[in-house]
Formats: sequence, C-alpha cells, structure tokens
Amino acid sequence: MTSRIRILGVDVDALTEDALFKHIGNTIRNGQRRVISNHNLHSIYLYHHDPEMREFYEKSDVILIDGMPIVFAAKLHGESVKAGHRVSWTDLITKLMSIANEQGWRVFFLGSKPGVGETAGEIFRSSNPELIYGCRHGYFETSRDGPENRQVIEQINAFKPHVLLVGMGMPRQEKWILENMNDLHFNVAGNVGACMDFVAGVKALPPRWLGRFGLEWTYRLAREPTRLFRRYVIEPWFLLGHLFKR
Repeated sequence: MTSRIRILGVDVDALTEDALFKHIGNTIRNGQRRVISNHNLHSIYLYHHDPEMREFYEKSDVILIDGMPIVFAAKLHGESVKAGHRVSWTDLITKLMSIANEQGWRVFFLGSKPGVGETAGEIFRSSNPELIYGCRHGYFETSRDGPENRQVIEQINAFKPHVLLVGMGMPRQEKWILENMNDLHFNVAGNVGACMDFVAGVKALPPRWLGRFGLEWTYRLAREPTRLFRRYVIEPWFLLGHLFKR
C-alpha cells in the first residue's frame, strides 16, 4: 500500500492523495482502525526530543509527508519521492468532505476555538448537504480521567465517527490521540493542526503555490513571527545533523 522510507531519523510513507483516500475507504469498509499521522520539520524536531511523540508515531499506521523540505531531503538521499507525495490535510480536507458526503461517512472534528468547527461545518455543508458532521472545540482539560476529557470521549463515541480529525496544535493533539485512542470509537483518526482554522477563515490560508515550493513557512512566519520564530528559524538547524548523517 505504501512505500515507507526513513529520512531525517524518522519513518514516512511516500503516499499520494489518491492512494490515501483509497486507504481510508478500505479501512472504513473493512471496519478497521487506523491512525493516519503526518510529519513536517516541526514534528520531526519534536520526535527527536519528546518520548511521547515518538510513541505516537510508532503507533501510527500511515505517516504522511506534510512538507516539501522532507521531499527535498528524501530526493537528496536518492529516494523515489515526488512532489505528489506531499500530502497535507489543509489541501485535501475539501475533497475528504466531498467523499464523506457521497459515501455517508460520519466525520467528527475536535479542536480549535469555540465556534470554529461549527463555521467550518457550515462551509462544508454548503456544497455537501448530506454530510454527517459533528464537532467540539479543543478548549478543555485533557487529563485522561478528568470529567471534561471523559465527556469529550463520550460525545465522540456517541457520534460514532468513521473519521475523527483532531486539531489542537502540536504536540497536544498527538498526545491526546495517543493517550485516549483505546477509549475512542473510530475507523480513521488524524492529526490535522490548524486545518479548520483555515477553512473557517480564522487564520489566513497561505497561498497554495508556496507549499509546492517548500516556502509556505515564510508566509506563516510573517503572519505570526513571535509564535513561529523558533519553529521555522531555530529548529531546522538541529535537523541538518540528521540530513548529513546518512
């Protein structure tokens, strides 16, 4: 199904968007459970510094390439990776909702600020009127056995999602999935970051052509320099060691 490669000290799957949707469909039809994660330079940095992040990716069934710098690094080491293997939830979310509408998949989004998930849902339903979509904001106390966390899990399980999308920022979303996956009912779970913020217009969506050239980070850094300076300016230097280690 995938071509797994190792780059920058982590495993990723050279998977196209079409292959991903085929995998999601097969997983749902067969009543299976899969965690579909993604790697960008920030997550790779966290992977090398945070044991819980390593455990999350070790338990992921598919690890998407979410960033052209990873594609470039793979090419540098002779891997058969192309631009089409860069698969971002931000780019594929509209198509996912369209397929969910056609197939009757139930989609639940957990994350973002109150109201964001609802606004995104209204946008999706404007072109997918039969979409079965539920959501809950990500501002709750996430202690595993805490009352708020248990309430969130009960809400998700009552909805019985085929697809569970968690967008609470990295690494909070990954750690939440890791800690609660055995209590959750889903077929496919994915960590989607700020995806719904872009859909709802809460955050400005970077021009999509920038992503194809590996320059999306420049737009996001210009918009949020204080929050993202370390992620985009400091952390990549650490990864150079892994790039040249091979």
